[in-house]
Amino acid sequence: MILEPFYPKEWVDSTYEIDWEMWKSKGIRGVIFDIDNTLVCHGAPADDRAIQLFKRLHGLGIQTCLLSNNKKPRVASFGKAVGSPYIFKADKPCVKNYNKAMKQMGTERETTLFVGDQLFTDVYGANRAGIYGILVKPINPKEEIQIVLKRALEAFVLHFYKKKKIVEKTHGLL
Repeated sequence: MILEPFYPKEWVDSTYEIDWEMWKSKGIRGVIFDIDNTLVCHGAPADDRAIQLFKRLHGLGIQTCLLSNNKKPRVASFGKAVGSPYIFKADKPCVKNYNKAMKQMGTERETTLFVGDQLFTDVYGANRAGIYGILVKPINPKEEIQIVLKRALEAFVLHFYKKKKIVEKTHGLL
């Protein structure tokens, strides 16, 4: 179907509810994260919850990399606070910087997850790069106008994604 390149592999409520130990047991060695509305509210600094998440991941031996379309000051300060390498002005959904993030972490497509809150940049880019993409619900619904407009289109795509998942579940394809 024409919308499937935008479908996440999973859709969860929050980055902070993901079972990282389970992913580690499945061979995941690296996670690429979007920042805004994925880890913190748009424009907010790294908070205690984000810092603790990165400590937990690093304690599990899971590498991390921040991949953001934002500018260097925003991404660098967040990366420093959570102790993670980063790529700013990433031009998502272009594949180049997803690959660069994996190279920095020393991971392959099969051992990498991507976590983000937007379909047309985060998830689409992860799918194009062959990385397992997890969509999270935005932390704060109050967003810039251009993102609000994209969210309306995302709702359309997610409607069909949900219908597909219901069909798969009904027919035992999950």
